[in-house]
Amino acid sequence: MARIGPIKRQEKKPDARKETIGRYCTYALLFFVIVLFALIRFRLRNMPLERDEGEYAYVGQLMLQGIPPYKLAYTMKLPGTHAAYAVISAVFGQTPAGIHFGLLLVNAATTLLVYMLAARLSGRLAGLVAAASYALLSTSFSVLGFAAHATHFVVMSALAGILLLLRATESRRPWQLFPSGLLLGLAFLMKQPGIAFAVFCGLYLLKKEWPQLANWKGVVSRVGWYVAGVMLPFGLTCLILLAAGVFKTFWFWVFDYAGEYGSEVSFSHGVQKFTDGFSTIVSPAIAVWIIAALGLAFLWHRENRPHAGVIGGLLVCSFLAVCPGLFFRVHYFILMLPVVALLAGIAIHSATQVLARAGSGFPLKAVPVLLFSAAFGYSIILQRASLFEMDPLLACQELYGDNPFPEAVAIAQYLDAHTSGSDRIAVLGSEPEIYFYAKRHSATGFLYVYGLMERQKYSFEMQKQMINEIESAHPQFVVVVDSPLSWLPKPSPQAFDFSSWANRYLGSRYELVGIVDRVDNRSEYHWDDEATAYQPRSQNTARVFKRKS
Repeated sequence: MARIGPIKRQEKKPDARKETIGRYCTYALLFFVIVLFALIRFRLRNMPLERDEGEYAYVGQLMLQGIPPYKLAYTMKLPGTHAAYAVISAVFGQTPAGIHFGLLLVNAATTLLVYMLAARLSGRLAGLVAAASYALLSTSFSVLGFAAHATHFVVMSALAGILLLLRATESRRPWQLFPSGLLLGLAFLMKQPGIAFAVFCGLYLLKKEWPQLANWKGVVSRVGWYVAGVMLPFGLTCLILLAAGVFKTFWFWVFDYAGEYGSEVSFSHGVQKFTDGFSTIVSPAIAVWIIAALGLAFLWHRENRPHAGVIGGLLVCSFLAVCPGLFFRVHYFILMLPVVALLAGIAIHSATQVLARAGSGFPLKAVPVLLFSAAFGYSIILQRASLFEMDPLLACQELYGDNPFPEAVAIAQYLDAHTSGSDRIAVLGSEPEIYFYAKRHSATGFLYVYGLMERQKYSFEMQKQMINEIESAHPQFVVVVDSPLSWLPKPSPQAFDFSSWANRYLGSRYELVGIVDRVDNRSEYHWDDEATAYQPRSQNTARVFKRKS
């Protein structure tokens, strides 16, 4: 018998070793990007909530108490983001820090999903550039990136659904399309524009299934699994709200009133809003946006051609998701950031490949990566004050100007100290965050007074309904926010003299116990006896009234 010698360990080939090193370097850099922007967000976690966050937080707080949406709080948004806030508040606490920590995790997960999608389509380098681009663009004052808007939750759900769809179409297992549809249905439930991503994926699925049309039963089965997943979240929501007795209110606010609200802006005005909004979001990272624009030119390059339809379709659907109502508010553009980041990744990857095929040495092939690194670093330098220097309060004031978001915290603290848990309060303004901070129920379901001031057919009835609800509840405290930014008044032929009613009602039944005055970017607080003698010195005040005993 031949002697068997020791088994020699096979050494990895140089290419395999290089591949392993490259993979681990990519993962290390991806981890660095995610941690860097998580730390930036963590530093500003105590930034006061703005009014959209206040709405989500308050409704989420009610949901934790077993009170369904649309019962004590009216909103034209679907309840997905409210439910997400309820989960975040239950886990991390009912505070701005808790909510913003939840956003930190959502943003980190979305950054990872952007990497996975870009790497799947164009390789690890494209994935890393795309992830870094998304983390940078979404953590910017230019898109109100530190506020936990619904668009963050839409994007996370949509990207997860798109990734699962790509895998499911390759596996040819019909049931795997169901979770993809489920996630895209959740994107719609987070906010109505999320439906654009579900429609895009549905069209992509039909395109993939078209060659198999001869086997129509299989096609119907696969498409049916996807459609069932998309419809399930909304269908269950309708059944739950119907059982809770608030379906009629839900339908009015989410569809009837939302339709009126969305038709308020003319096309020409919408074009101006788009121009203003787009220039605002692009300016802090202009070089990254230029690289993304170059990605469009590389989209029809030979290595990108198989995925050009997917990326082009995603670009179109992302833009359409920003368009409803033609408002083009800057945080709406978050819905476009994943595909912009994806295009930036494609540009750098494709430029590197072109130089490699031209026989260029390593120094020249590294130029695209160095250019992106310079663009990335320059954008961070431009935004260094907001990213690294401002404290949460200063950042809030810098970002939102005279909006009374920091003042809402002190007002709520006073209300919390002077009421019991069963007392109800009312806010004549658009500051639902006060209800959340004070942990008190609202005396009216109208969280904003914008709708009462709009030129739409429901405004007069909405004013009367709000008045009736407040007079019936006769709340312990009423907060009057005297700030144009909280009312946005618009002359209307149907307008009721709402301010005259408020003056009569408060003058006969309430007494002034607090005034907050915003003077020279500094807030002055006057409570109880001191408030009655104080004369406001600015046009941005909040008055607190207590019911007479």
